[in-house]
Amino acid sequence: MKISVAAMGNTVAGHFGHCESFIFFDCESGKVTAENTVPNPGHRPGFLPNFLADQGAQVIIAGSMGGSAADIFNERGVEVILGVQGDARTAVEAYLRGELKSTGSICSHHEHADECGQHN
Repeated sequence: MKISVAAMGNTVAGHFGHCESFIFFDCESGKVTAENTVPNPGHRPGFLPNFLADQGAQVIIAGSMGGSAADIFNERGVEVILGVQGDARTAVEAYLRGELKSTGSICSHHEHADECGQHN
């Protein structure tokens, strides 16, 4: 399984599209087996969800994201976990233990970073 975390450094980003990078965690048997960081290639409508799905992400973890991005992930069969804060690897490990649940933090005005209140 491949899990992607929208990140600012090693911390879960407050908003998916405005993160610095995406950390990809390869996981097997409930453990992280590899980690790779990819710089955010740019925030454009519809691009990032397809980019991450094309990279093999099966789960995306973020603080919040716009509804259109969440819809694209759902169409691509990628599980969306929102409302997450803190260290990226710790969040992935909690997900693997079944302890991380989405709060559904959909931001309706994601193009305006100051309106959501959960942006980094």
